[in-house]
Amino acid sequence: MGAIARKIVTDTFSRAGVRINGNNPWDIQVNSDRFFSKTLRGSLGFGESYMDGDWDTPELDALFRRVMRMKITRSPLVVLNRIWNDFRARMTNLQSRSGSQAIAETHYDLDHRLYQEFLGPYNQYTCCFFNQAETLEAAEIEKLEMLCDKLDLSPEDKVLDIGCGWGGFARYAAKTRGCSVTGVSISKQQIAFAREYNSGLPVKIIEADYRDLPGMFGPQHFDKVLICGMLEHVGYKNYRTLFSIIHGLLQDKGRFLLHTIGNSRTTTVVDPWIEKYIFRNSMAPSMEQLTTAFQGLLVAQDWENYGLYYAPTLAAWQHNFETNWETISAIESPRPFDERFRRMFNYYFLSCKAAFETETLHLWHIVLTKHGHARTVYPRVNLRLKD
Repeated sequence: MGAIARKIVTDTFSRAGVRINGNNPWDIQVNSDRFFSKTLRGSLGFGESYMDGDWDTPELDALFRRVMRMKITRSPLVVLNRIWNDFRARMTNLQSRSGSQAIAETHYDLDHRLYQEFLGPYNQYTCCFFNQAETLEAAEIEKLEMLCDKLDLSPEDKVLDIGCGWGGFARYAAKTRGCSVTGVSISKQQIAFAREYNSGLPVKIIEADYRDLPGMFGPQHFDKVLICGMLEHVGYKNYRTLFSIIHGLLQDKGRFLLHTIGNSRTTTVVDPWIEKYIFRNSMAPSMEQLTTAFQGLLVAQDWENYGLYYAPTLAAWQHNFETNWETISAIESPRPFDERFRRMFNYYFLSCKAAFETETLHLWHIVLTKHGHARTVYPRVNLRLKD
């Protein structure tokens, strides 16, 4: 069995120009023969094998770029190992109320001191914009300015931020535009931090599932709505429900900005390794899934792709994570930040970086208004970013 596993795995990677124990910076250096049998389990086993130290490579992102460009992720070896996840996604609602809570408990409720060591000052755990910015700190500001400008925020606006994270957008919008912001999250750790972080500002942070919002606020309560990095946890079966809720809460002449990772193809699940170790019960939508869900409710006034900005964002996070690893590993936390955790996060950062570099994934900004209420062309359509 060992010889068969070695041959199957070696032949699979060779199709992407990746050699086992080769001399290229993207080649795989095997530390334990367990690598071959584990990798027969597809991306889940491949990632776990890296976490366990069974293999290394000088440039992990370069390896993933080659694998993704040669479509190895669609090979029978990988597809067969995704069948169970695909079945679960189709037969059940993985993003039910209890299912949605899983991601908060396993990822976002990690000790916030971990995230402070690799994120920028506004705790933006989504794509930052590197149009003119050269540092992560500047890229956070550029991204936040873009969000505020696209929403056309003013001091009179009541803004709903669904999936508010640690409250970075709420703080920035309240301080720079003077608007009032209601942030919504299901992560207890994020809520506690966001409330303290926004103390003294016209910001209210509430613990709620998005499905609770119609019972908490009246129709057309908000002038503007933002979802920034939360839709990935909603699930395709719930998109219509979410957009219907936003339609009900938004003023007729209001504006909704959706900032989300997008998938280059239609699927119902995320990569099995990402599903188990990083983002439980999550998925990135395709254009088809989104347009079908908001058809008749909302109109897309603008749709832009900033996916290539996610690569330098992830590179900056990974650099900060590694630079500050000694501090991170010393944090006393219920979940130990040990060497396996370190390898897990590096694998996560650099595999995702490659996905955006190869345009396997995108980052979309979609400006939407209620159907039938637009009166002029959305102004940013006529603006140009720096070349």
